[in-house]
Amino acid sequence: MGKKKEMLRELAGRIYDLDVEVYERLGSSLGRVFNQEREQCIKELVKLMDSKSKSHILRSQLALISNMARTIGDTDTRDIIMKKYEGILQEVTILPKSFASEDILDEKMAQLNEWNLEERFSQDNHLVICIGRAYGCGGSEIGFVLADSLKINYYDVEIFNEVLKRMELEQDDVEDRAGFPAFQPAQKLTLKQRLKDINRYHGLPKRDAVFFNQCDLICDMAKREDFVVMGRCADAILTINNIPHISIYITAPFEQRVRRVMKINKKMSEKQVREHIRRLDRKHAKYYGYYTGRGWGHAENYDLCINSASYGIEGSVELIRRMIRRSG
Repeated sequence: MGKKKEMLRELAGRIYDLDVEVYERLGSSLGRVFNQEREQCIKELVKLMDSKSKSHILRSQLALISNMARTIGDTDTRDIIMKKYEGILQEVTILPKSFASEDILDEKMAQLNEWNLEERFSQDNHLVICIGRAYGCGGSEIGFVLADSLKINYYDVEIFNEVLKRMELEQDDVEDRAGFPAFQPAQKLTLKQRLKDINRYHGLPKRDAVFFNQCDLICDMAKREDFVVMGRCADAILTINNIPHISIYITAPFEQRVRRVMKINKKMSEKQVREHIRRLDRKHAKYYGYYTGRGWGHAENYDLCINSASYGIEGSVELIRRMIRRSG
């Protein structure tokens, strides 16, 4: 076994053990992130850390562990565990194929920037930051790093999975696509199956039922905790329900997004990447517009719009932190 593989296995083992420790401290109130045998989980974690195309899965797994760790009641225990988590996160972040290894920064554009946000953002409510992002702009990485720097929870695909759990849906029927659900082509159902679905979803189409369950979940969370949420129409949902939040949209020039995606996913040709980005943009805009009546990515719908190519991942995080003026 090479030195690199040994290092990844050691790091994977620490991630697995941290998950076990968090679960044991919490008891049975919250579940485990990794439910398989230790050796099998370590093998899968090593693959994730060695693959840029699946880095979002590792990011979500680490977010779940940190989210649960923050609920530990004993302050000293929580601090010890969070220090372990932060050490692991730092090591994961500097890996050549980690989710934070490919920045979106355009050095020429970055030279034009100045930090001009001086006003303090203050609220008596929970700090809820809704981030919409164009595919390939590094938005998910910005949201994850932001949540970690503010010591608050980060939610992305976790919300999608919780909605499926609530509705007893299978991921074969619907999958997550960078912040919005994509449904598989409808299959022909028998009369009995159609009646069952009508009863289960209260007469609503399945996609509408998923959206309204998502609305309930996000609003309930916003009343209980501070967090960063990626996509899910969360900004519009909270606006409609009069729940204070900060809405941010992150994008980057198309060519910059193409270059970044090609670095991350080397199995796709440039032509495939271009079409993939355009297709996701169209579907994202259609989904957002259908359920909110607003234009996805239109500046007037957000508190702050960021060109991540001008700031990079860390610079974008700092820009948002300056806006809200909340120390980590």
